[in-house]
Amino acid sequence: MIRILLVDDHPGFRAGLRTLLSAAEEVDVVEDVASGEQALAVVGRVQPDVVLMDLAMPGMGGIAATERLVRDHPHIRVIVLSMSDDDDSVFAAIRAGARGYVLKGARRAEIVRSVQAAAEGEAIFGPAIAARLVGYFTERERGEPAPALPELTRREKEILGLVAEHLTNPQIAARLGLSQKTVRNHVSAVFAKLQVTDRAQAIMRAREAGL
Repeated sequence: MIRILLVDDHPGFRAGLRTLLSAAEEVDVVEDVASGEQALAVVGRVQPDVVLMDLAMPGMGGIAATERLVRDHPHIRVIVLSMSDDDDSVFAAIRAGARGYVLKGARRAEIVRSVQAAAEGEAIFGPAIAARLVGYFTERERGEPAPALPELTRREKEILGLVAEHLTNPQIAARLGLSQKTVRNHVSAVFAKLQVTDRAQAIMRAREAGL
């Protein structure tokens, strides 16, 4: 049996995914939680083989949670299960240590196959994501430049650029029409991904990347 931990902030989606996976004899959903923080809190107790991880969640998002899980529990495989299929999200997940990336809405057979492959140590990506990866590396072979700070999403790069302009969180929130809490979460995610501890270090990384 492959032990699964589900991490998604939508209770209805978690319940549906648990029901879907329960129909497969070879997998066992041992726990489902609503955030990255909860995943880190229970992972030592439930000892999953594979974690199905959403990206966009309140508090600690899926990228930061994946980095922590892979670092602290290297035997656990993380598969991102997300609505986002943009290059920023895909490559941020891969750099964080995810062993797979599947879009929400995939058929049960595709999700189960991804879980099986990850449990066996393989890396697997849904068809749409695989096509994007092929396109990315094709562009690299043609000499097109790699994106700056690919571990950051577009929004996080935008906010890092405003941090580099020495805007405060309230000023950034007003500029982008976001809540201050949302901006704080994005700034925290940027710090975690860049492995910096303050705004000065973040600004230095932004300038090095040409933002």
